[in-house]
Amino acid sequence: MSTTDQHLGLQEEALRAAGCEMVRAEKRSGTTTEGRTELLTLMDFARRGDTIVVTRIDRLARSIADLAALVRELEAKGVALRATEQPVDTSTAAGRCFLQMLGVFAEFETNLRRERQLEGIAKAKAEGVYKGRPRSIDAAAVRAMAAEGLGGSEIARRLGIGRASVYRLLGDTKVAPVQPVSPA
Repeated sequence: MSTTDQHLGLQEEALRAAGCEMVRAEKRSGTTTEGRTELLTLMDFARRGDTIVVTRIDRLARSIADLAALVRELEAKGVALRATEQPVDTSTAAGRCFLQMLGVFAEFETNLRRERQLEGIAKAKAEGVYKGRPRSIDAAAVRAMAAEGLGGSEIARRLGIGRASVYRLLGDTKVAPVQPVSPA
């Protein structure tokens, strides 16, 4: 499993050299198992006595929780997990121990990368370089409709946006929707 900026060729060659008859690949982040259709297919296809081989454990999962869940599911099916570049083989006690240690370090590395990214964004914002994505909501239209007395749900419906976006914008600008006053 690999992100879109990586090439799968070397990983596929390593897996074939390790004796893999079938190679499944997808260019998705290993930071979550969500949306990883090839991983789901692989997990469904694996049968008792099979061994799933990856080049490195971080190709499979980067969070210890996801890794543990995958390994538990494999163990319940009687399927082993082996890595070609690391001494991981869940059919042995030492391999299972090393797998758990690698999972902890992979999660630690992911968290460090995320922290560095957030620090870089904060620095860029402070320097006026990073401004985030362009606004996709017409704030003036939201304010004008609110001034006309329309409620958040109606504004959201007319503009095709979420109500939370309307309320967030109105809250940020300190413009509250006008409440109609009933005659006394």
